[in-house]
Amino acid sequence: MQGLDFTVVAPYWDLLLIGAWWTAVLTVSAGALSFVGGILFAVIVLYAPKIVAYPVRAFMWVFMGTPLLLQLFLIYFGLVQIGIDIPALAAGIVGLGLHFAVYNADIIRAGIVAVDVGQTEGARSIGFGKWRTLRHVVIPQAIRNTAPPIGGNLIALLKESSIVSVIGIAELVHSAQLAISETFRPFEFYITAAALYYILNLVLEAGLRLFERYVEASR
Repeated sequence: MQGLDFTVVAPYWDLLLIGAWWTAVLTVSAGALSFVGGILFAVIVLYAPKIVAYPVRAFMWVFMGTPLLLQLFLIYFGLVQIGIDIPALAAGIVGLGLHFAVYNADIIRAGIVAVDVGQTEGARSIGFGKWRTLRHVVIPQAIRNTAPPIGGNLIALLKESSIVSVIGIAELVHSAQLAISETFRPFEFYITAAALYYILNLVLEAGLRLFERYVEASR
């Protein structure tokens, strides 16, 4: 039986930190895509003509009803078959971004519906058109009301980002596995990877708290 020896981790710190960096890049990029996509999907479902809204609803149902792993395989391996070759990193960002965008869309749609109708009537009474009212009055209030659950989705995205290692992206878990393949010390490297995820999570939560305070102050 081998005891724990974390000195084996030291020669691989650069590799693990690079993996942590790519995990952060994936989280920020896919998080931004999921946020913008969530707003877009929510607005289309609520306000677009049926011929546009129904396909978007169907797309959301498909993405909610299928595993993230399958979606990544379809984007990275499946699209190549029809001539669309997406690099692994871009496929990972798009897959994670779209997967969480549909959940953000549901949250933002509920937030839009919850905005007091008097806010819309007030904006229209001072000359705002439909889309200007939506952009300057309704959506900002919906985002303020839904900031905590959207932040929860972003934290979930950080943890789910490890799944993109299956398409060869050298994020944190992938880097840990490379080190394990050379040292045969899985426990030390998986514990170290877990600690780095925890630190990334703390940084992300701190950023989300600052954002929520900003949102509260802007009410």
